Amino acid sequence: MNLQSIVKVLPNICGDEQTIDTTMHQQDKPCVSNLSLEKIQSGFACALHMHQPTIPSESGDGLISNLQFMFENPHDGDNHNAGVFAWCYGRMGEFIPQLVDSGLNPRIMLDYSGNLLWGLRQMGRQDILDKLKNITTNAQYFPHVEWLGTMWSHAVVPSTPIPDIKLHIRAWQEQFASIFGLEALSRVRGFSPPEMHLPNHPDTLYEFIKALKECGYRWLLVQEHTVERLDGSGLQEKDKYLPNCLRAYNSQGEQISITVLIKTQGSDTKLVAQNQPYHQAKGISRQKIGLLDVPSLVSQIADGENGGVMMNEYPRDFLPLWEQIKGNGIEKSGVVGINGSEYLELLNQAQVDQQEYPICQAAGQHKIWQRISPEQSNRESVESVITQLQQSEPSFHVDGASWTNNLSWVKGYENVLGPMNHLSALFHSKFDNVDTKDPQYQQALLYNLLLQTSCFRYWGQGTWTDYAKEIYQRGISLVS
Repeated sequence: MNLQSIVKVLPNICGDEQTIDTTMHQQDKPCVSNLSLEKIQSGFACALHMHQPTIPSESGDGLISNLQFMFENPHDGDNHNAGVFAWCYGRMGEFIPQLVDSGLNPRIMLDYSGNLLWGLRQMGRQDILDKLKNITTNAQYFPHVEWLGTMWSHAVVPSTPIPDIKLHIRAWQEQFASIFGLEALSRVRGFSPPEMHLPNHPDTLYEFIKALKECGYRWLLVQEHTVERLDGSGLQEKDKYLPNCLRAYNSQGEQISITVLIKTQGSDTKLVAQNQPYHQAKGISRQKIGLLDVPSLVSQIADGENGGVMMNEYPRDFLPLWEQIKGNGIEKSGVVGINGSEYLELLNQAQVDQQEYPICQAAGQHKIWQRISPEQSNRESVESVITQLQQSEPSFHVDGASWTNNLSWVKGYENVLGPMNHLSALFHSKFDNVDTKDPQYQQALLYNLLLQTSCFRYWGQGTWTDYAKEIYQRGISLVS
């Protein structure tokens, strides 16, 4: 493999950890908002998730974006949609200025994988990046657009090797900063986990939250059925529209927590494309956190480009929505679009006590803690309880939960997960004490992270697992 030829095109995923850390922990400036909390009955916060995996090129030892592959092979499957996908990646850079210039008050949250951001650079699609840069770095649009962090190569957290969780989180931050700058990164406070997949193994969840907080994140977006109350019951309807506190214990009895916003219902893109969160928000009212009366919030996320409703109905309906809200008048309806960090910041300014947030934990964990006290646990006792539960309850697992419970990211994919864990172990054995600016470290890290891309499992056996095998072989050659 020609190292020098690949070094020239490596993505910005490591090497500047100290600067990124300093930036993410200097978030003392409040979010910019033009909303008044006391006038809001309810709000809706919508995020668009965008992703294209990185795959081996058809010739040589290079790497390309799957979007580029779609453009180059327009007659395969749905590849004819490549141009529409590319437009979708940049269209908020058209819609937001148009709406704001018209005196309207739109809101949107953006979740782009590191693969996609790198792929757009690889393809020379500066036109798309410039549109995104305008709504990200121009102060005129600060109240309207919020970026959410994510795992760099769209790795689902529960099946990601624990030492690599923080590497993905930090790699995305470095990629984002290399495009939009450190000031823009300092305003990234929320995190969107790929596939809304929340780990429920005590140690994995603890390390995930710990990594998020160490990387400067303030809150996490979670799917409603991936969490439960401490007694195992589901969330009450009213609590889905308030911030919650996600609490986690590891097998050593250590406790950690983070604020979460609850994504309601399923992942059907129709919910966002047809403005369902807005219509849902119209039917809910303010409620109390402690003694304070606050607006309720409907939170939702959907693929931003995938499917006919997002390609066609969403742009048709998104633009008129904000005219309708303005026509209603906030004093009349009290229903507004509001981004996640903006909502939490307004609650903070109103002196809402975070200690009063409802407490939740990862789904299924109550079964573990009913058998053993978390404060008195150790790794052996927790694993023993998990084994007992798996034997007595075949449906019990610690694979985590995601936007859909009919898909396992573990079962049936041992041919990917085994090599994935093997490559990760070799990577850390060889590179844990190496300067992260070292090109060899950077290249090995790239392949380690790429192998963990969820698409190599989600899109089934065959071509996609073949991609994983090729990436594994290249990675092994770098760490052996």
